[in-house]
Amino acid sequence: MSSDPAETHGKYRRRLSLGEMIAILALVVSALTLLNNYIGRKDAEIERTERASAPVPKHEIGLIAVSGGGSGLEFKAADCALQGTEIRFPSALGVEPQSTVLEHRIETAWFEKPLLKAIGKDVREGRVPVAISSRCVGADGTRVETAIYDVAYRIEPRVVLGRTVKLRGMLRREAATGDGLAELDRLWKPQTLVQ
Repeated sequence: MSSDPAETHGKYRRRLSLGEMIAILALVVSALTLLNNYIGRKDAEIERTERASAPVPKHEIGLIAVSGGGSGLEFKAADCALQGTEIRFPSALGVEPQSTVLEHRIETAWFEKPLLKAIGKDVREGRVPVAISSRCVGADGTRVETAIYDVAYRIEPRVVLGRTVKLRGMLRREAATGDGLAELDRLWKPQTLVQ
């Protein structure tokens, strides 16, 4: 055992320096952890604010035909319970808007005469654009949309009174603004129908 005070003081000093270094290291790690948590909270708050102010994405209702081939065309929503629809036809046909609530279908009788008059005698089949404003309830809540659908038809001879229109199906064409009449009138061109 050494009784030299300088030697004892040097050993003590080395141990103290090691302890101080561990304490400083612990302090630095704590400070970095605190800073990391603060930055993480700020980023989460900014993201939450951006998400809250961002427009809610609209999900398409996506109407699909269930049955066709006759005097009417039944349809339903792809993934929600359809509550009601308003169906509009091109202004040139002069057909009043039609509403459905319980049975969602397009009736040939609504527009057969003006369509046959507008397309001429040589047309065998084609499509007529319609605007359908629909409201449905699904897992993500209530959805409302107006979209343009092409209703495919075939012209068949009738035993009495010449010709008749048979509805075959419908395809979603595009989203519409407002009630969709502007888009319908832009899209309706009887001379471009499939012959």
